[in-house]
Amino acid sequence: MMKDTVVGIGEALWDCLPEGRKLGGAPANFAYHVSQFGWRSAVVSAVGNDALGDEILQVFDKVRLSYDIARVGYPTGTVQVTLSQDGIPSYEICEDVAWDNIPWTEELTALAARTKAVCFGSLAQRSPVSRQTIMRFIASMDEDTERIYDINLRQHFYSLDVIEESLRSATMLKLNDEEIAVVAKLLGLSGGMEEQCRRMLSCYPRLRLVVLTCGAVGSYVFDAAETSYIETPKVVVADTVGAGDSFTATFVAHILAGASIREAHRKAVAVSAYVCTQHGAMPKLPEELNPNRSLEF
Repeated sequence: MMKDTVVGIGEALWDCLPEGRKLGGAPANFAYHVSQFGWRSAVVSAVGNDALGDEILQVFDKVRLSYDIARVGYPTGTVQVTLSQDGIPSYEICEDVAWDNIPWTEELTALAARTKAVCFGSLAQRSPVSRQTIMRFIASMDEDTERIYDINLRQHFYSLDVIEESLRSATMLKLNDEEIAVVAKLLGLSGGMEEQCRRMLSCYPRLRLVVLTCGAVGSYVFDAAETSYIETPKVVVADTVGAGDSFTATFVAHILAGASIREAHRKAVAVSAYVCTQHGAMPKLPEELNPNRSLEF
């Protein structure tokens, strides 16, 4: 079977921002941005049998984003987002919601068989139901598929078990400078950030790339032999909600298309900088970042 779909699996929710509700959740953001680069993409999640769930599906339909989203007997997830003066978000995430209860279905078996790459995180693995579904989906994929662990540590919703199992499953890891401090402490990794990233590359056999973002300073991509570093462009920040997800999606979209690590990294930096100038996690990319041109090498 042809593997032609890029999947974001986990939370789909409403970010309740100061200016109003915006559709969010890292896997949904990832899938949306991948689709802007011409890839067939899909969101796997769950929403409630409520108006907020209806609205999520309507938004996905409007942007022509495919999904395999169950309707379950729990409320659709919401997150109260507050922004600092610099536009940096903090999150209050409701618990025991629909995306905590993503069921396994036969449709997911079929989707896993045609998945070229999957992006997953830690947050949706806070509950046993969704964690089992995510790990079963990854186990159902072919061995040559990309498994991107965009770690997305939020509040206290992570554990050493989740992080280690996810790292053992992943071919790419994406994290930021705050998250690597937490991960290094949990895993007992000494040294600076570069040494810690390279230790993870050597400790987890499937892992071949580590992407480390450091906010306004810059970002790194490490593989077994080389390091790519690019400074973060200076832009007028509206908010940074979803910027990391757009970075991951752009990087993965270009790697899958055959770009070099450096070229994929350069495109990811440009897109995430643009997303920081917009409100919400899912802005439409402008013509100068047009995917049809971006994927020509």
